[in-house]
Amino acid sequence: MEFQIEKMKYEDWEQVSKIYDEGIKTGNATFETDVPSWESWISKHLLCCNIVARRGNKILGWAAVSPTSSREVYSGVTEVSIYVSKECKRTGVGLALLKELIELSENNGIWTLQAGIFPENKASINLHKKCGFKIVGIREKIGKMDDIWRDVVLMERRSKKVV
Repeated sequence: MEFQIEKMKYEDWEQVSKIYDEGIKTGNATFETDVPSWESWISKHLLCCNIVARRGNKILGWAAVSPTSSREVYSGVTEVSIYVSKECKRTGVGLALLKELIELSENNGIWTLQAGIFPENKASINLHKKCGFKIVGIREKIGKMDDIWRDVVLMERRSKKVV
């Protein structure tokens, strides 16, 4: 499958938000229940690392990072979000996005990428492992969805370039 990875633009939001909504509806991608507005979403993410996989005018998936804290000491620690459209699962789109995100993050001084993934989302856990993330723990009963406590696998990747 041929595609390009490019910076995310405002014009991409309609397609990006639909892919995000697909993830929300699985019940195993995020604690979010609704897709936020572009303005709300972009205010919480680092512009340097918002990317999409694109084939022509179609967005196949997206990835981004958000700061984990506003404290200066944690300025190089971010949380990864990565979503692939349901028709592009297992095509290499997610792997290409995550590899590009890692490179972009390191080029922008980010030394730690972390991901919180539901244990049921084995595909995402395996994708992150392929890109050098390791499991650092399980956050047990960290949040409720539909009145059910959910665990989250905490994964981390430390840069070897940014020290």
